[in-house]
Amino acid sequence: MDTIASLFSFITYPVSWIIVQFHSMYGAIFGESSGWAWGLSIVSLVILIRICLIPLFVKQIKATRGMQALQPKMKAIQERYKNDKQRQSEEMMKLYKETGTNPLSSCLPILAQSPFFFALYHVLSNIADGKAVGAMDQQLVDSARAAKIFGAPIAAKFMDSPEKVAALGATLTDVRIVTAVMIIMMSLSQFYTQRQLMQKNVDLSVKTPFMQQQKMLMYIFPVIFAVMGINFPVGVLVYWLTTNVWTMGQQMYVINQNPTPGSKAQDQYLTRLLKHATSHGEVKGRGKKKIVAAIVAKGPDRNDNERKFITALSKQGLAAQADGSVIKSVETTADSDAASGGAAKRQQPKRQTKSQRQTPSKPSPKK
Repeated sequence: MDTIASLFSFITYPVSWIIVQFHSMYGAIFGESSGWAWGLSIVSLVILIRICLIPLFVKQIKATRGMQALQPKMKAIQERYKNDKQRQSEEMMKLYKETGTNPLSSCLPILAQSPFFFALYHVLSNIADGKAVGAMDQQLVDSARAAKIFGAPIAAKFMDSPEKVAALGATLTDVRIVTAVMIIMMSLSQFYTQRQLMQKNVDLSVKTPFMQQQKMLMYIFPVIFAVMGINFPVGVLVYWLTTNVWTMGQQMYVINQNPTPGSKAQDQYLTRLLKHATSHGEVKGRGKKKIVAAIVAKGPDRNDNERKFITALSKQGLAAQADGSVIKSVETTADSDAASGGAAKRQQPKRQTKSQRQTPSKPSPKK
């Protein structure tokens, strides 16, 4: 890990400088050598990086959905050219080019933040050795070495020897309890994020190898994090736990506001949207209107969730428009007018009383 981290030493100074700036702010509140000051500095570093990576996250979502939509076509190509791997690859590349899909786009956020992750690891390793690194002079390194999170120094690792932990002013029991809890939380958050994606935000109407791969990753990634976590300093565990929680929250927002077509999340979203439209008689919000407009534009290509939504709107006397708005259905208005017109035609003359019917009408006088 140290060898890999040294490859990203070029970004060590920017990462350490950002941490120092945040530490100067939190140190004034909690104390310069406080674990809260250094821990929150790492958390703030993560938040800053993830905010900068939001455009890449949007690309990742689009790429993932694009890959899901292409799975049936990809499977057909594999079956057609199963004995010709070269032709199969050529057809796959042609399909990606025609649809503007890049399989690597789904990995962009992870790849983009990897240099920051390894740079932070390099910084914390130097702190553990008591060496100045990047923008951190010896005084700041000594302050960071003294900082503890729930009794565990931010530079300590689960696999450190008792002597090394003692040199950082802590006990091996405290370090292992804190790191074990953080590794478990880190793995569980990763598992929940992937499970949430598989259960709610995948088009269940299409069964493809892509879904099986995602299901495997749901179990493999947490194990990888658990195995690697025992060699991560506490500060890196704080970094990775924070980024997992951020990813989980970011994904929950996307699932609730812009779910994958055909998924369970889309069915739940359209159910909420239907209640909103029927209670207000209109669709409010640019995002909601955009989704309704996309459903209208699909026409006969709508999935089961979308057809159910349009049908339910019609039953409520509403009709979705191309601009995403919802208006009173023309058919409903016509039916209402026809009903009222029919009632007018069937209107009976005023009934006469019994005495009026029995009294003969007088003949008009002769002139």
